[in-house]
Amino acid sequence: MLYDKLCAIFEYMKYERIKNFINGKFTDVTSEKILFINSPVDGTFLTELPCSTGADLEEAVNSAKAAFLLWSKTPIKERVQVFFRYKFLLEKHLQELAALCSEENGKTISESVAEIEKCIELTEFACSLPQLVTGETLEVSKGIECRTERVPLGVVASIVPFNFPAMVPNWTIPNAIALGNCMIIKPSEKVPLSIGRIAMLLKEAGLPDGVFNIVHGDAEIVNAICDHPGIEAVSFVGSTNAAKAVYRRATENLKRCLALGGAKNHLLVLPDATPDMTAQNVTASMSGCAGQRCMAASAMVGVGPVDHIIDKICIEARKLIPGENLGAVINKAAQQRIERYITEAEQQGAKILVDGRNVVVQGKENGTYVGATVIDYVTPDMAVAKEEIFGPVISIIRTNTIDEALAIENANPYGNAASVFTQNGGAARYVMEKASAGMIGVNIGVPVPREPFSFGGWNESKFGVGDITGKSSIEFWTKLKKSTTKWNPEAGVNWMS
Repeated sequence: MLYDKLCAIFEYMKYERIKNFINGKFTDVTSEKILFINSPVDGTFLTELPCSTGADLEEAVNSAKAAFLLWSKTPIKERVQVFFRYKFLLEKHLQELAALCSEENGKTISESVAEIEKCIELTEFACSLPQLVTGETLEVSKGIECRTERVPLGVVASIVPFNFPAMVPNWTIPNAIALGNCMIIKPSEKVPLSIGRIAMLLKEAGLPDGVFNIVHGDAEIVNAICDHPGIEAVSFVGSTNAAKAVYRRATENLKRCLALGGAKNHLLVLPDATPDMTAQNVTASMSGCAGQRCMAASAMVGVGPVDHIIDKICIEARKLIPGENLGAVINKAAQQRIERYITEAEQQGAKILVDGRNVVVQGKENGTYVGATVIDYVTPDMAVAKEEIFGPVISIIRTNTIDEALAIENANPYGNAASVFTQNGGAARYVMEKASAGMIGVNIGVPVPREPFSFGGWNESKFGVGDITGKSSIEFWTKLKKSTTKWNPEAGVNWMS
């Protein structure tokens, strides 16, 4: 039998087989379709993941529906007490969570620590929600009041990617649940371990059974989530093609949907930019999390004579050592795809200043690494200039003017982020006004807003209304109820009646 043969190949599985988490318990998946999960760090066989079926999803939805009856009626000030305790548990188990995140995703420990710290910040914001959803009351006429309040939607779903196994789930879990919804989360099948630990911490924090559920699987279960009539809203983070597909399918089934897609973030570098700071920021932006983040610098547009800064970027890039301060990419397929982009650019006439291909890390020969790569003299028509590479690669395009640089940035179909490096305030303001992106940076390589400001791009980086974090998320996870009351019978009937 094929399954037995595969098990013989993998002599050792570090963790138990992955289970769903439904109604406060880890439960077996009914499917016989199995995926094998290896660590990108060194190829260690971590676990096996059965793919859930429609029957598994139905069980999770029923659990969430039952829990919603009580959870939605719990006052929000009581609901957020769970997240005060959850924040404490995230802090207590920070190093453990970071180690697990690194093991299954491949990023460095320091990057994973930062990821858990961001989870803590996201949870802190959720704890402030009672002060942000107080509603409004106004006496609109003598004895007549109008009142608004935010109420939860019901059962909601969150579909999350591999690149942040803990942080992206926490973009949605604290806010959606604190606002009174019950959640089903579908983690990436590439990184199924961290979410199970998160479920245990939520339970330890006192979250009632059924309020949070995990359903593992692949595209089949994503489609089932989009189709299920018991799910009111779906959030998604992933590639643009997948985001479009989820958005279309979910909204066709009359659900709310907010789907975040890919990106091609441009950093405009002007000659007056501070050389050392710019080089450090550009390099960190393109290489952090091995470039596997939708806010990574993927294209640098040099405006005028910027060779002195490019030289420093190359120096900084060579300081990044795979397996030490540069993490792995998620799997062999990703490694091969990234290297194909580099090779194709070279064949088309681009100059490879720092080459990260064919990396083998001693002692981690089965890991999947790509070294930091700097490609110069890229033209806007090349694939490395237009497509999301999702690796530690920066493509340098040269222009003569800011308007030429902005034309390149504006022409790209995505719209997550753009940054400008300059000491000229007028030039910075001009780029801020003209760049077609939802998140703008000035002398910052990764312009991710901090809470309570929300995360979200434009164009083909986002489908749906609102943002996924911060204050903007409140509108997505709730609906508005309006009440009008009259306590003055002596006023009789008027146009307001």
